[in-house]
Amino acid sequence: MASKIFKRSVVIRGHKTSISIEDEFWSGLKHIAGERGTTLSALIREIDERRESGNLSSAIRVHALTYFRERCEAASVHASSTAQRTN
Repeated sequence: MASKIFKRSVVIRGHKTSISIEDEFWSGLKHIAGERGTTLSALIREIDERRESGNLSSAIRVHALTYFRERCEAASVHASSTAQRTN
């Protein structure tokens, strides 16, 4: 299944820029912002400030992937420790 890339406009520190990103990553980013209780703009600004190289679209993808991978790993550890306690 091919993902479509959409161009989105965002404002970072008063500067308007555009990013090209798949809708799935954009939805994931909105989910992360909601879980953290912050705005999408604030999250994108934070990602932009922390990136060491590359473009903003790539930094957003890496951030989303890292976030969800860490959640999966934490859930796996939790499930493993719960299973050990019940045995």
